Amino acid sequence: MKALVPLAEVPALPWKNGGGLTRELLLWPPASTPTDWQLRISVAEITRSGPFSAYPGIARWFCVLQGAGVELGFPDGPRVLTPDNPPLHFDGALAPGCTLLAGATLDLNLMARQDAGRAEMGRAVAGVPWVSRAPLRACFTLKGATLVCGEAAAQPLPPGSLWWSDSADTGPWTLAGADDSGWWLGFEPLTHFER
Repeated sequence: MKALVPLAEVPALPWKNGGGLTRELLLWPPASTPTDWQLRISVAEITRSGPFSAYPGIARWFCVLQGAGVELGFPDGPRVLTPDNPPLHFDGALAPGCTLLAGATLDLNLMARQDAGRAEMGRAVAGVPWVSRAPLRACFTLKGATLVCGEAAAQPLPPGSLWWSDSADTGPWTLAGADDSGWWLGFEPLTHFER
């Protein structure tokens, strides 16, 4: 299965604590409900400081897309994240406090159940191929780009969109026309790497 998910077409869901909004771009497997997914990709707008929700058993990746940034409070010390930083990987059970540095931020999130598989998230550099053995792969771009997946025809990505595929095609992916505004996301289910 392959799909293009424009951010503007995804409804924004308010947080229970009133601190922001989330748009769920992908719950996988495709028939997942909000409680039984293995992988979740979302974009959130954080509008006020406050703690993250706790997600025991979940591995998380978080990066700032727009805004001045945030400071996340962890037991071993704070982490400051701005749009210039790579994604931060942490245990979802930690539920760090989040302090906005200067106003609201737009953020990209990847969550994966630790007992379901391995996930990855990293910045896409235009023209540099991404090679991954993950059968589920995705690319998010904020400014728009063109995605080349192996021998397949080039896929135009409009600004603020996610392209994903779980076709298990492990050829290289390359992003063109993006000035460091893209992110690679991958997921390798446990059943895939235990074979």
